[in-house]
Amino acid sequence: MRIIRKVDQLRGALAQLRDKGLTIGLVPTMGALHAGHRSLVDRSVKENDATVVSVFVNPTQFNNPADLATYPRTEEADAALLEQAGVDIAFIPSVEEIYPEKDDTQWDLGPVAEVMEGPMRPGHFNGVCQIVSRLFNYVNPDRAYFGEKDFQQIAVIRRMTQIMGSPIEIVACPIVREDDGLALSSRNVRLSKEQRAIAPHIHRVLAKSLDWKAEGLTPREVIDRVVAEINSQPGLEVEYYEIVDAITMQPVDAWPKDGETPAAGCVTVYCGDVRLIDNIKY
Repeated sequence: MRIIRKVDQLRGALAQLRDKGLTIGLVPTMGALHAGHRSLVDRSVKENDATVVSVFVNPTQFNNPADLATYPRTEEADAALLEQAGVDIAFIPSVEEIYPEKDDTQWDLGPVAEVMEGPMRPGHFNGVCQIVSRLFNYVNPDRAYFGEKDFQQIAVIRRMTQIMGSPIEIVACPIVREDDGLALSSRNVRLSKEQRAIAPHIHRVLAKSLDWKAEGLTPREVIDRVVAEINSQPGLEVEYYEIVDAITMQPVDAWPKDGETPAAGCVTVYCGDVRLIDNIKY
């Protein structure tokens, strides 16, 4: 595996791969890699001739400076995981390499970015598109891999590729969970022992919501019950829970019929000062 830190060197290495007619997969990450990232990497390695993984904590997608400052950084361990996984290139640039000048690009992403995370984290999705569009331009992969834990982000990136007119295939990969159901996240390392013990309550309630749907509750009634059940656990506080169309991210008033686009329940919960997200499909 090659560790590359410069854009010009990355482009040169990829040109050699393309000259051989090889397909290229890209896995964008912010590092602090775990088994969820590993599942994306494994899929890319399986489906492409060569895999590039970026490790870059992108400052433009953080609307909270404290969140940026506390985001875990584990480059040495990340590189070891990627090499063991069979990655061809680990792209680990500096902030100055990615943003030699301030990026003032404003992406007109439309309705998919105007709900849930959009109003809660102003500028977040614009920052995501700033970095992902740059990575797409650097790598020009055949496929790019993203985890479904960040469910709305995938819809935003699909919209971004439409705006770019890009043929890159966006591959959504299932959430990887701990044995007790907690969705794997780089932020989980910030949970105290006591917080880690209560965090799985989030997924347990989401799983129960499937039964409430089967019992005939409406989406609005399920939303209210999910919020109440999660908040009933001391130490957890729901920021939002929405049931939305899984493509458009717009709220639904009724459950989809067979053959229609599924619905997804998307939740953000504060466990102490750690912001956890999760989702479930209906």
